[in-house]
Amino acid sequence: MSRYLLATGGVLAALAAVLIRMVAGPSGLGWYLAAWALFACAVWLARRVPGHRLGALVVAGGIVLAATGLAAPPSTSTDSFRYAWDGRVQAAGLSPYDHPPSAPELAALRDGWLFPAGCAARHPLPDGGCTRINRPTEPTIYPPVAQGYFLLVHWLSPQGARHKALQLGGWVMAVLALMALYRVAGARRAAYWAWCPAVPVEAVNNAHVDMLGVLLVVLAFCAVRAGHARGALLGAAVAAKLLPATALPGALSGVLASRGGWRRAAVTVAPAALVVALSYLPYVLASGASVVGYLPGYLEEERYDGGGDRYAVLRLVLPDSWAPYAAIASLGLVALLVLRHGDPDRPWQGALLVSGSLLLLFTPGYSWYALLVVALVAMDGRWEWLGAALAGAVAYTAGPGSLFYAAAAVAVLIGWAARARHRAVRPPAPASRED
Repeated sequence: MSRYLLATGGVLAALAAVLIRMVAGPSGLGWYLAAWALFACAVWLARRVPGHRLGALVVAGGIVLAATGLAAPPSTSTDSFRYAWDGRVQAAGLSPYDHPPSAPELAALRDGWLFPAGCAARHPLPDGGCTRINRPTEPTIYPPVAQGYFLLVHWLSPQGARHKALQLGGWVMAVLALMALYRVAGARRAAYWAWCPAVPVEAVNNAHVDMLGVLLVVLAFCAVRAGHARGALLGAAVAAKLLPATALPGALSGVLASRGGWRRAAVTVAPAALVVALSYLPYVLASGASVVGYLPGYLEEERYDGGGDRYAVLRLVLPDSWAPYAAIASLGLVALLVLRHGDPDRPWQGALLVSGSLLLLFTPGYSWYALLVVALVAMDGRWEWLGAALAGAVAYTAGPGSLFYAAAAVAVLIGWAARARHRAVRPPAPASRED
């Protein structure tokens, strides 16, 4: 057996142990950096593992590593409590957009798990008591396909399942994404998803609904060709978590440079828009404009108006007041570049460019936002974009991640320059006999 295979397996075993420690107890920045270092080491060693042996290691390792997220309750996020609450509210025949968890109208739905008697490390309620649900005085922020998922998990959950059903759902979706990536991109690239620490921590342990959007984007690019089905899947992804909208320019790669590009755009955009509209329709009929939920408040809270830690990379070179406008303009320029020069046969490449650029330009403080970028890296192979995911983990764990985001941006630029140089010096393919 290849010594590199054994070495890679040993590193993955160490990574599994670190991940279990991360989800089972307080995990500081050191544990995150250790996990990412082991991930990088495993990917490096895997370069020397024969392809016919690597496949089993990638799949088995990915399944086991993702399962480490099931070892403990959510460790660094309380979002799954809101998911469980939204599912419960809908099961009672109510719209989750109508009332916040603190509303007296929903008091009959409270239980000892989401509304415990003790208030240590809990969120206080205006009328007394406390809850595990974050922002309990605000309505839900999650779009309708996510709400359908919460309701489905509630229906399928046995009595007393609590967070476990949501975590199990995250694990199932992570494994399905791995299988799709392995089939289309091969073992070496699928390893970027299978072994990345963000998957067991954010998709499984913290059970973030972002995983649903990621799976839908992966299926859109892997399982179907360009057309109505791809557009419908991308629309469902957007209606699960709005961030997958950054994958839409990738699906439209090169439309501005091809004859009849508007037809290809129509067969993608029209189904996507229709799915989004139909998914919102029943909630709009029930709740009206309330379906916007906490989104405006969230944008203000996270200081996307230009304060806080947002736009950290741009603010290194621009005045703070310019940064929001520069970020929007830059992201629009990147999307236009993809629409004009993107490769329609590799839509995930343009999607990675737009999705990764959004992280580097807006520098969000939540690590799970990068799950889509990790999946797209696995499809495209441009591993330098993983720095954006690491920077998000640092920002979430240890506060401002300005230097890590800046380093990630430099890594992307270096990777782009190196690949461009490689293409420039690569000898042309030999002429065919017909020539």
